Amino acid sequence: MNPNPRQTELLAEVRSRGSATVEELAERFGVTLQTVRRDVKLMAAAGLVSRFHGGVRLPTSTTENLAYRQREALNADEKRRIARAVAQAVPNGSSLLMNIGTTVEAVARELLQHRGLRVITNNLNVAAILADNPECEVIVAGGLVRHKDRGIIGAAAVELIRQFKVDIGLIGISGIEADGSLRDFDIREVQVARAIIEQSREVWLVADHGKFNRPAMVELGRIDQLSLVFTDKLPPEPFPSLLADAGVQVEIAK
Repeated sequence: MNPNPRQTELLAEVRSRGSATVEELAERFGVTLQTVRRDVKLMAAAGLVSRFHGGVRLPTSTTENLAYRQREALNADEKRRIARAVAQAVPNGSSLLMNIGTTVEAVARELLQHRGLRVITNNLNVAAILADNPECEVIVAGGLVRHKDRGIIGAAAVELIRQFKVDIGLIGISGIEADGSLRDFDIREVQVARAIIEQSREVWLVADHGKFNRPAMVELGRIDQLSLVFTDKLPPEPFPSLLADAGVQVEIAK
């Protein structure tokens, strides 16, 4: 396929955002929904994008995540907004379990002025960030260190986490699918995240808009296990109704 100028700009927009709805793209480029759908169909056939109900995203693997540096840069501004919203909601004197993920790490940076925190984490990046806060006690799970992102995975990490019951379990994930499943790529990472959900009085999910309708291989949990979702824009359908039916509060970071 040789994209025309509009299709080239549309592709650049999707690449910068990770995903977008047909309505958003039509408004962005001042064209009809039918025109966007036609462009998306052609680009999907060429393997340049992947379609989902009502929108389009970058083509991704269901078996392997993006590289850490790519994930760190993707939607970085949105992740910072989400992190600030989460930090504003975390009371001083709280206990937290925090897992692997670049958005979770952004939250850690926003917690550097909090007082009286106790944080248990399987993320060496989170531990290193919060070690600079003298008012935060950091407990690091043991286990296998994953070189690509300094996440700690495996049975030893799960065993340590199960010794605690905390106020807030703060988790990031790779994708949320339209069936209400929370998904990730590494079963060992998923086992740790499941333990965090089980040992938390409230479960807060941090997920930028690119995580909605993103497929991944391993089911971590379900939407109805969440207490709060922090994201940067209103999720596309069918997620608002799924979250409302599950009684999950959604916070849109400004």
